[in-house]
Amino acid sequence: MNDAQAPVHVGCEKRPAIARDGMVVTNHPLASAAGVEMLAAGGNAVDAAVSALFTLTVVEPMMVGIFGGGLAHIRMADGRHVVLDGLSAAPRASHAATFQPVSDLPQHRFSTAGRENDIGVKSVATPGSLRAWCDALARFGRLPLADVMEPAIRHARRGFVVSPYLAGCVAEAARDLSADREIAKLFLPGGAPIASGRRLVMADYAQTLAVIAREGPDAFYSGSLSQLIASYFAQSGGLVDRDDLAAVRTIERAPVHGLYRGYDIFGPPPPSAGGVHLLQMLNILEPFDLRRLGFGTTDSIHLIGEALKIAFADRAAATADPAHVHVPVERLASRAYADERRALIEMERTRDWTAGVAAQALVESANTTHVTVADAEGSIVASTQTINSLFGARVMIPGTGVIPNNYMALFDPHPGRALSVAPGKRVTTSMAPTIALKDGRPAFALGLPGGLRIFGSAMQAIINLIDHGMSVQEAVEAPR
Repeated sequence: MNDAQAPVHVGCEKRPAIARDGMVVTNHPLASAAGVEMLAAGGNAVDAAVSALFTLTVVEPMMVGIFGGGLAHIRMADGRHVVLDGLSAAPRASHAATFQPVSDLPQHRFSTAGRENDIGVKSVATPGSLRAWCDALARFGRLPLADVMEPAIRHARRGFVVSPYLAGCVAEAARDLSADREIAKLFLPGGAPIASGRRLVMADYAQTLAVIAREGPDAFYSGSLSQLIASYFAQSGGLVDRDDLAAVRTIERAPVHGLYRGYDIFGPPPPSAGGVHLLQMLNILEPFDLRRLGFGTTDSIHLIGEALKIAFADRAAATADPAHVHVPVERLASRAYADERRALIEMERTRDWTAGVAAQALVESANTTHVTVADAEGSIVASTQTINSLFGARVMIPGTGVIPNNYMALFDPHPGRALSVAPGKRVTTSMAPTIALKDGRPAFALGLPGGLRIFGSAMQAIINLIDHGMSVQEAVEAPR
């Protein structure tokens, strides 16, 4: 929040930013500006993060929305850590045989007849994001909900300039978007993808946000908006009903914690695979002298690759919603287990790794967004949010401007597996909003989109920062 400029790092495409009194990092300047506006108005990191997320639902509607899900990792100024789980869950009407699988081959195991779990109303899971954002604000923020939502409402009502990124995403998804009249009307004007540089007004969505700002999240989950939403799904053959909406709750979870070369690493627990497998990989790699081996060398890449394969084998077998599946978190994140796995790594050759149980295919969308915020008092928010695939279910709820998620695509359509569909079961995710401390003080906070690549990329960023002494900008841009 000041005008200080960091030195240009040789080899970096972008200039790193430096601030004294707080920082808001998002994927769009209007979202970052919304967060900074909250800090300048006396809000804290939670106010800023929630405001930025609401604004992202307007300016990056293909990535994140109030009908989505995600995780927020919050470090409070007094040093406490909490993870707020706002992930989506399977509706009550769903069951293990809701979808008809079309293949047992690993690369197609999550595919279903008619793409019903991927696009359209049956692909929609219950939305946890709005409830979680509002809960975070009520518990840890300072500013009223209406104030925090004001920038998002302003941009939706007045319009904003379509970025090349949004325009490109519309073009990529245009075929599916064209099948739904409501979403096509907004993003395919005249039948063609909206162009970069055009002004986009989202009047229906502005009105929906205004109702929520005035009445609170209950308007969406049990009030005036919920009936409209439930009627749409009932008439369209969807699974989500009004009771599903009313039952949505944010779950507070304790983060997983580990040590890496004297740094305290905190991350999200299951149903996120991010934190536990991030710690698992760091435990495996810590005894190796990665600094001496050097960045990008054959040996260092080999070790990182083997650690990734070990983690993915275990993730496929063991990580899911802990309310439905036993997840051996303590063992996976233990140094003893890392010792067992590390002993099998050979420097002269690669190998295939299994978890000792039947592994499952993993399908997860890369179309996600991440926000990191820090304030002057020491509070930090690292939050990863998504509607899963690009434009979620690729439909829009008429009269609301709301684009629902397609999170049902993350469940295995085959019965009897860890990731099979079950009523109320939360999706499994690779989200890894991570906060690291050194000598009890915050050292860095990070997270990223990228689906299955998230926790592996977070691990490499930590290694680049700690082992290879990179700046944050260098770590972001380093090849992975």
